[in-house]
Amino acid sequence: MLNQALADAVTVRFFMPSPQVAPYISTYYLTDFALPKGQEVEDWLHPEWANLRIWDRQASRIGIGGEQLSKAPQVIATGPTSQTGHFVASQARVWGVGILPLGWARFIDAPAAQFADSVCDAQTEPAFARLSPLFGEVFGKQGDPAAEAARIDAYFCDLIERFPPHEDEARIRAAHTALLDDAVTSVTELADRLGMSSRSLERLSLRAFGFSPKLLLRRQRFLRSLAQFMLDPSLTWIKTLDCHYVDQAHFVRDFRRFMAMSPSAYAAVDHPVLRSAARARAVATGAAVQALHQP
Repeated sequence: MLNQALADAVTVRFFMPSPQVAPYISTYYLTDFALPKGQEVEDWLHPEWANLRIWDRQASRIGIGGEQLSKAPQVIATGPTSQTGHFVASQARVWGVGILPLGWARFIDAPAAQFADSVCDAQTEPAFARLSPLFGEVFGKQGDPAAEAARIDAYFCDLIERFPPHEDEARIRAAHTALLDDAVTSVTELADRLGMSSRSLERLSLRAFGFSPKLLLRRQRFLRSLAQFMLDPSLTWIKTLDCHYVDQAHFVRDFRRFMAMSPSAYAAVDHPVLRSAARARAVATGAAVQALHQP
């Protein structure tokens, strides 16, 4: 397990987007790996919506699910995920941008399913061309987080002015809202709530959310439970279970599916990045994990 000195060297700060950007971007977040030279930190990301992470240097290795870790590019674009992102990082500063389903539809020139559970180099991937001018403008000489966040926000404000909303924006927003309602437990209920056929819902889901409606509902149920543990690791898993789990064995199956390990294995390792991020995110946004963020 990571020693406390290394854990204290990792800080995560969240900045909220402007009101006009908020439907598209969950947060901007700065992770500072102020690690001693030669030291690394390891953690496992939970499933989430898409993210853009801009590093001030190449200093990480990442693998999705059970993949072997491989050297990551300096500007990492991650599609929506239904599996853990296992990563190792050394000394660096990293700006993250959480891209909500509406943001994917408006800013990214490809179906979300095309990038689901995958990582790519945003500097060379054509689908992210609208974001590429941002990559070299993030880090200022003075290292002022508020000023850097303002630059990122200004860029997205400009994008909104230049690119019109996606034609399905209203349906995407309604689907996202329904996914966050724990009373919606089946694809049929979701389709009825939206007034859509199952086939139309499937197409919309793959285009903007990256996965089938069935998998998205399953992921949301799992994340409601995991978020409780991230905020209070003293809780036993049984006390964090979402009310729609039949029993603990049901939850354990989901845990292995989404995190590529058992709940006990996950609890046995330190989470210096995710624990800090969950607490800071909860204070800033009211939700410990990005996929529970209100659209």
